[in-house]
Amino acid sequence: MAEDSLRLGGFSAGLAVILNGEDTKKKLLKTRFLSCSDDFGEQSVERTLEYVFGLPNRSLNSLDGPVDSSFIHSVIRNVFLRCNADIDDSSSERDMICRPDVVGLEESSICGDIKIIKTPFLIESLELFSSARVNTCVWKGKWMYEVLLETSGIQQLGWATLSCPFTDHKGVGDADDSYAYDGRRVSKWNKGAETYGQSWVVGDVIGCCIDLEQGEIIFYRNGSSLGTAFRGIQKMGPGFGYHPAISLSEGERCELNFGARPFKYPIEGYRPLQAPPSKCYFVTRLLQCWSRLLDMHSVERAEHSLAQKLRRAKRFVSLEVIFRPVSYAICEELFCILEENVGHTEYMVWGPLLSFIFEVFKLHAPHDYSSLDKVVDVLLQFQGSHVLFETIINALSRACKMAQFVLTECPYSGSYPYLALVCHLLRREELMVLWWKSPDFEFLFEGLMSRKTPNKQDLDSLIPTVWWPGSCEDACCEGNMMLATTALSESISKIEEKHRDLCRLVIQFIPPMAPPQLPGAVFRTFLQNLLLKNRGAERNVPPPGVSSNSVLISIYTVLLHFLSEGFALGDICGWLKSYKSDVGFLHRGGQRSFPIHLFLRNDPHRTDISRLGGSYTHLSKLHSVIDREREVVQWDEGCMDNEQIRVTHSTKQKPCCCSSYDSEFARNSKVPAKYLAKGSRGHCSSIPERPAHVAAECSDGSLNDEIADKPSSSDQSEPEYGYRQVHHLKSVPKDIDMCIDMLQEEELLDALLCLYQFGLAPNFKQASYYMTHQAQSISLLEETDKQIRDRACGEKLKHLKEARNEYREEVIDCVRHCAWYRISLLSRWKQRGMYAMCMWVVQLLLVLSNMDSVFIYTPEYYLEALVDCFHVLRKSDPPFVPSTILIKHGLVSFVTFVVTHFNDPRISSADLRDLLLQSISALVQYREYFAVFESNEAANQRLPKALLSAFDNRSWIPVTNILLRLCKGSGFSFSKNGESSSSSILFQRLLKEACINDEGLFSSFLNRLFNILSWSMTEFSVSVREMQEKYQVMEFQQKKCGVIFDLSCNLARILEFCTHEIPQAFLSGPETNLRRLTELVVFILNNITSSADAEFFDLSLRRHNQSSEKVNRGMVLAPLVGIMLNLLDAAKLAECRENSDLVDVFLSMDCPDTVLYGFQYLVNYNWDESCRGEAYMEKYKQLENFLTLLACRAMSERDEVNSVIDSDLDDNLCCICYACEADTQIAPCSHRSCYGCVTRHLLNCQRCFFCNATVTDVSRINEKTG
Repeated sequence: MAEDSLRLGGFSAGLAVILNGEDTKKKLLKTRFLSCSDDFGEQSVERTLEYVFGLPNRSLNSLDGPVDSSFIHSVIRNVFLRCNADIDDSSSERDMICRPDVVGLEESSICGDIKIIKTPFLIESLELFSSARVNTCVWKGKWMYEVLLETSGIQQLGWATLSCPFTDHKGVGDADDSYAYDGRRVSKWNKGAETYGQSWVVGDVIGCCIDLEQGEIIFYRNGSSLGTAFRGIQKMGPGFGYHPAISLSEGERCELNFGARPFKYPIEGYRPLQAPPSKCYFVTRLLQCWSRLLDMHSVERAEHSLAQKLRRAKRFVSLEVIFRPVSYAICEELFCILEENVGHTEYMVWGPLLSFIFEVFKLHAPHDYSSLDKVVDVLLQFQGSHVLFETIINALSRACKMAQFVLTECPYSGSYPYLALVCHLLRREELMVLWWKSPDFEFLFEGLMSRKTPNKQDLDSLIPTVWWPGSCEDACCEGNMMLATTALSESISKIEEKHRDLCRLVIQFIPPMAPPQLPGAVFRTFLQNLLLKNRGAERNVPPPGVSSNSVLISIYTVLLHFLSEGFALGDICGWLKSYKSDVGFLHRGGQRSFPIHLFLRNDPHRTDISRLGGSYTHLSKLHSVIDREREVVQWDEGCMDNEQIRVTHSTKQKPCCCSSYDSEFARNSKVPAKYLAKGSRGHCSSIPERPAHVAAECSDGSLNDEIADKPSSSDQSEPEYGYRQVHHLKSVPKDIDMCIDMLQEEELLDALLCLYQFGLAPNFKQASYYMTHQAQSISLLEETDKQIRDRACGEKLKHLKEARNEYREEVIDCVRHCAWYRISLLSRWKQRGMYAMCMWVVQLLLVLSNMDSVFIYTPEYYLEALVDCFHVLRKSDPPFVPSTILIKHGLVSFVTFVVTHFNDPRISSADLRDLLLQSISALVQYREYFAVFESNEAANQRLPKALLSAFDNRSWIPVTNILLRLCKGSGFSFSKNGESSSSSILFQRLLKEACINDEGLFSSFLNRLFNILSWSMTEFSVSVREMQEKYQVMEFQQKKCGVIFDLSCNLARILEFCTHEIPQAFLSGPETNLRRLTELVVFILNNITSSADAEFFDLSLRRHNQSSEKVNRGMVLAPLVGIMLNLLDAAKLAECRENSDLVDVFLSMDCPDTVLYGFQYLVNYNWDESCRGEAYMEKYKQLENFLTLLACRAMSERDEVNSVIDSDLDDNLCCICYACEADTQIAPCSHRSCYGCVTRHLLNCQRCFFCNATVTDVSRINEKTG
C-alpha cells in the first residue's frame, strides 16, 4: 500500500507540471496517457499506441519486436479500422434526389455565354445576361449549395424547374416556377421582385437552401440566415424537382460548390447535393490520431527538463521511439486513400487535412512552427505530396477571399491565420517552386492578397457603438468605439504585415529557369499582368475579368510600405546597393533619377496606356524616341522650387512626411472643433512612430517653424511651359539590358501610381461621399432636435421624431463607414507615404515638362494619381497636417505644376486639363492655400492670362470660381451675403494688366462672358417659370435653380470687376461692348422683377437649412448696381466722356418703360441689410440721380417720337432690332442691318444671318456713299 501511494504520488507531481497551462480537454487526454502504466510504473509502447489511436485499454497485445511501419499498419487495418467504420447513408437519399456521379452545370440549359474560368465551377458571364441549371434535381428533403461571390454585381441565385424559360433578358426568378436572391439589388425574385436580405460584397458565401418538407426556400449570407424568402413552393414528384440555377449579368463571376468541397458555412439539417466521399470519416479519424501524437510531442518538448527526469525514472516511454513509424504509417494510409479517391482529393484536403494542419499550427499566435515543420517534413517524403500541397495552397487562397473580420477574434481575425500558414509553407524553396509552376500561380496570388470588405450589417457588428462630437450617446460610447476601431486597426496591420511577408518571398524568389533570372523577376511579371488585366477597373461598369478591388488595394499598400518605409530585405535585391537600404525610396534626399525607358519602350504591357500627349501609337509616329530609351533623367530634390522656400529631405526644414509632428498631431486631434469636419470624429489606432531609420534620415526641423512666403527674385528666362530652368537636370546613358532584368524601385513607383488610380481612387471617392453625407446628416439631425425642442406639439412632433430617427440612422451608418475607411486606407504611415509620393511625382513631372519628347509620353495616371492623392490628404479627417503648412512643407511644386499645365496644349485630354483647373478652383477658396498662390512665381506670371484664355464653353465654371476669388472685395456689397471680404490686390492688378495688354484676348473673353451670362439667366428664368406654372417646388428643380442662380451671380460679379478695372473697354472701346452690357443689365432686371409671386421666386432659391439672408435677389442685383456705378464714375473721366452718354444707350433699347421699371426696382430695393455707411449713401444718391435723368429723357424722347411719321422710318430701320438705322452692308450678299447687330453676330458666327453666306466684308453705307 505504501508503494502504491508512492507511485501515485509521483505521477501526480509529474502530471501537475506537464498539464500546466493547458485546456481542460487536453488535460483529460494527457491524464489518460500518463495513467496507462504497468505495475512497475512504466508507460508501455502498447498503451501509448492505444492512446494515440483511441483504442480501448489493453486492446493491443504485447509487442514482440521493435515498433516499425508494418506493425503500425497492422494496428491501423486490423484494430483501428474496425473501431472506425465508415457510415454511408447515401442509400437513404435515392428517393429524394436525382444526380449523376459529378454534379455540375447542364450544358444544354445554358443561355448566353458562361465560361468556366477555373475548374471545377468558377464561372463568368461573357454576355449581357446568362443563365444555367445544374444537372441535379431534388423533390424531397432539405438541400443546399454554396456560392462564393467573386464579384458583387447583379446575380440571381436560387432554384428553378425544367419548365423555367431562360432568355437573353429573363433568368432565375423571372418565372413562376423559379426562385432567386440578388444581393446587389437586395431583392428576391419570383416572377416579380420584392425587397429581401442584405447587400452582398465580394467574398460573401451565399447558402441557397431548399426545404421541400416545409415548402420553403431560405438564403444565408456567410452562415447567417436572411430569413425565409419563399413559402408554399410547389411540391414536385420523383425526377421532376428543383434544380440549382443561376443567372449572371455580363462580367459577373462566382464559384459554385455543390458539395465537392466541404461547405464554408454548413447549415444544420441540410444536405449537400454532391455526396461527400465515403472515406472522409476514416481520414478524419486517422488525422486525429496524428494530432494526438503531435500533441504529446508538444507536451514533451514544452516540459523538456521534467520529461528527461521522468524518462530516467522509466515513468513513460520516449515519443521518439514511436513518432516516426506512426507518422509515416498514417501518411502512407492517407496517400493510399487519396490515390484511390482521386476525384475526392479536394474534399479531403480542404476538409479534414486542412483542419488538422490548423489544429497543429494554431489559428492565433503564438503558432506552433516546430510541429508544423514535422508534419510538412513527413508529408514531403511521399510521392503525391506535390498534389496535396498544391491543393492546400489553393484552399488557403480561397479561404482568404471568404475570411471575415470578427471583433472578438481581433487582432488575429480575417485572413491572418491563412496568410501566416502560407507564408511559413512558402519559405521552403520546394513549395515555392511548386506554387510558381502552378498554372494558377497569379490567380492564387491574387486570392491570398484579397481582403474582404464589410457591408453595412458587418460594420454594425464590428463597430457596435458609435459616437461623434455633439451626439447624445452615452459617455461610454466614445471609449467603446475607440476600442473597437483600435482592435480592427490592429487586425488590418497584422494582415498587411503578412501581405508584405508574402510579397517579399516572391520578390526574393529566383525561379529555376534558363536564362537565369534576378530577384524580383517573378513579382514584376505578376505586377505587369495584374495591371494589364485591370485596365478600366475604375469605370462604373468595369470590363470582364478584372481583379477584386481589395487585391489592388493590398498590392498598393505593400508597394507603398516598401517605397516609404523600406524593404527590410538586406542586400538581396540589387537595386538597393547604391543607397542605404534601410531608408525608404520616397524619403531619400539628394539626387534623384528616373529611367526614361519606362515611358518610351514599346512594351506590350504599356503601349495601350493613355499618355499625356495621346496614344502611344500616335506619338511614336510623330516623335521618334529610339535614341532616348537608354537615358536616365537625374535631378536634385527640390530643384524646381525657389531656394528661399525650398523644403526637402536634405534641408533643415523637413517635409511634412518626415517632421516630428506625430506628437503634436496626437494632442491636437483631440480637439474636435479644430480638426473634425462639421462633427465628424476621427477614431484611429494609436499613432505609430516613424521608423528609426527614417527618423535618422530626417531628424531635424519641425513643422512649427513657419516659412515666410517670399516671391522668387530669379530673373532666369523660362521655357514656354516650364516654371524654371532645370539647372540640375542630367540625362545619363544607362545599360538598358540591366534595366530590363532588374526590378527597380522606380518601376514599383510606376505600378503604385497605376494601382492608386485603378484601386484606391474609387474608394477615396466613396469615403469622401460618406464624410460629406455625415456632415450633412449631423446638421439635419441637430436642426431637427432644435425644432422638436421648440415645437413639441401634435402631428408635427410625430413627423419630426420620425425624421430624427432617420437622420440618426444615417449619421450612425456614415460614422461607421468613415471609421472603416480611416483605419483601412488612411493610417498615419500611409498618409506619410502618400505625401512623399506626391512630392516625388510632382517633381518628376516638372522635370519632364522641360523635355517635350518625354513629357508627352508620360502616362495619364501619373497626373491623375498626383491630383487625387493631394486632395485626399487635404481633406482627410483628422487632417494629416494643418492646412496652413500642407503645401508649404514640401508641396509648393504642386501649385507650380497646376498653374503651369492646366492650359498646356501638350496635354491632349481636356478632362485632365479640367482636373488641374478644378484643383486650382478648390484651393483658392481657402485663404491659407491662396497665400501660396500669391507667393508663387509661376502663378503670378501665368495664371491671369491663362484663365482668360481658358474661359470657354467647357471650362467656364471652374474659371468663373477662380476669377471670382481673385476679384473678391472689389464689388458693391461684396462683404455681405456670406461672402468673405478678403481680397487679392496682387491678382486684381495682374488680371487688369492681362486684359489691357492683350486686347484680342480680353475681347474674346468678354464675348464669352456676355454669352454665358445671358444663357444662365435664361435657363434660370425658364426653370423658375416651370415650377411656378405647376406651383410645385421639386427638390431637383430647386437644386438646379440654386446652382444656375449662383453661377449667374458669380458671372455678374466678374463683369462688375471688368467695368471697375477696365471701364474704357465699354465707354471708349467698341460700341458693341457697351450695348451688350446694357442689354444684359436690362435683361437680368426683367427676369428678376417679372416674377408674379415674389415669395415663390425666393423659395425656388432656398437651400435646405439656409436662411433668406444668404440666398436672395440681392445677390444678383448687387453686381448690377456695381456695374452701373462703375460706368457712371468712369463716364466723368476725360478719356471716356466723349462716348459715354449712358442715358442714350439705355433709352435706345426697346420698351423704355421696362428699363425704367427695372432701375426703379434697384433704387427701391432694401439695401440696408448689406450696405451701410456714408459711402454707400453717396452711391445710392448717384443711382437715384441717374434714374431721374433717365425718366426725364425718356419722356422727352417719347414726345419727339410721336411727332415723327412712322412710314418715313420703316424702310431704314434694322430688321433685326427695329431700334437702329440699317447703316451696314454685308458682302458679298449685300444684306443690310445696323452695325451693332452685325458685329455682335460676327463674334460667334461668320455667316450672314439672312442667307447663311460666308461673310467676306462689312462696311458702313454712309462710308461707301461718301
